[in-house]
Amino acid sequence: MEFRLLGNFEVVRDGRPVSVGRRRQERLLLAILLLAAGRPVATDRLTDLLWDGAPPPNARSAVHTYVGRLRAALSPHGVRIITKGGGYAVPAGQVDASRFTDLAREVAGTTDPAERVLLGGAALALWRGPLLADLVNEPLRQRLGEPLRELRLSVAETCARSLLDMGHHERVVRELTDLAEQHPGREALVASVMTALYRSARQADALRLYDRARKTLIGELGVEPGPDLETVYQRILVGDPRLERPAAPVYAVRVRDHWLPWSVGGHPALEFCNTYAGWGGERIPGAEWLRSYSSLAVWAGHQDLLDDSVVTGLLAAAAQDPVGAATVLDEARQLRERLYVCLTDPADPRAFAAVARYVEDAARDAVFRRGTDGLGSWHPSRRAGLRAPLHAAARSAGELLADPRRSTVCACPGPHCGWLFLDQRGRRRFCSQATCGHPATT
Repeated sequence: MEFRLLGNFEVVRDGRPVSVGRRRQERLLLAILLLAAGRPVATDRLTDLLWDGAPPPNARSAVHTYVGRLRAALSPHGVRIITKGGGYAVPAGQVDASRFTDLAREVAGTTDPAERVLLGGAALALWRGPLLADLVNEPLRQRLGEPLRELRLSVAETCARSLLDMGHHERVVRELTDLAEQHPGREALVASVMTALYRSARQADALRLYDRARKTLIGELGVEPGPDLETVYQRILVGDPRLERPAAPVYAVRVRDHWLPWSVGGHPALEFCNTYAGWGGERIPGAEWLRSYSSLAVWAGHQDLLDDSVVTGLLAAAAQDPVGAATVLDEARQLRERLYVCLTDPADPRAFAAVARYVEDAARDAVFRRGTDGLGSWHPSRRAGLRAPLHAAARSAGELLADPRRSTVCACPGPHCGWLFLDQRGRRRFCSQATCGHPATT
């Protein structure tokens, strides 16, 4: 059973709405318990919230009645309301507010901008409107959900910054403009959306958003905009080029509107592992090239592991089946992680076994074809579908692991690098000249 609090109050089972609580206060009582899922809420607090600080003399008995009705409605669905600690509790379950909090915690715990955007986007998508939009007024909403509101805006600010770092200003405009307009006092969010609007050739809209934010700050807090927001405003006025799309990631090449890492490793399986920032330190903005299924497919074409026409077909298929494409992308990231371990720690049998499973799957869906140069080569068959670029990467990994050159794979020892490269002469110390800030040693 799924409970939705981030918007109108809804209860859903198997995709269908379930009617719970005949009265508004019954539904509100359940919502209050769900906001504290797994923890008891004291009866006194319930009466205070249900009657907005002025409970009637019979409030406690009314709460008891409401709980009895809710138990009767929820028990057939396996949901219990427990009497505990002088109050009531609902065990933790499928509550969108809890899911949002978990995702927000993951956003705060990752340093990868692409991962922040993925997790943050999923968290923000859970919000369908103000908390309990059809049950409470704004003062009560603030009492119940101010921490959630703050967390939502914090996640939005983090996502906006990461999207701008990655050059995705159009997503900031599309997904976060409304939120910035609803909360003009959030200067960090407003500054990011203003920057995105400016990059989208909407300078007038950016300036209007600033005016709204300034009036809110002065009217409600009695302060002028802070230096960060004011700087963005002034730069927009003069068309400062520093507000334009961020520069290309260092050591990258642009292919089909995707940034891919330089080819420095000497083998496609090594390029699959390598990122702009490598594996040796904290990831810098733009470090991750494997951001989407389309980047995976384009990379496979760029490495000549897939024909260009196949890549075009895969991009169209991914647009039709985004869930399937996302599943393949997750597998590709898992393969990359295990392959990196396999190549840097040859004594790890589990890493080799994990990579081997992907290689064997690729072999089952491979065909051997003659190319225009007269040479034969392996390619994923049509049966592979969206898994074609994953199979192509796995096949390349298998070829390297079966090649004597496997013993010459080195990892750059730069403190913020870790790129992999072939060193057949045993003379290279770093992956390439100045790639990670260290000169190559010969």
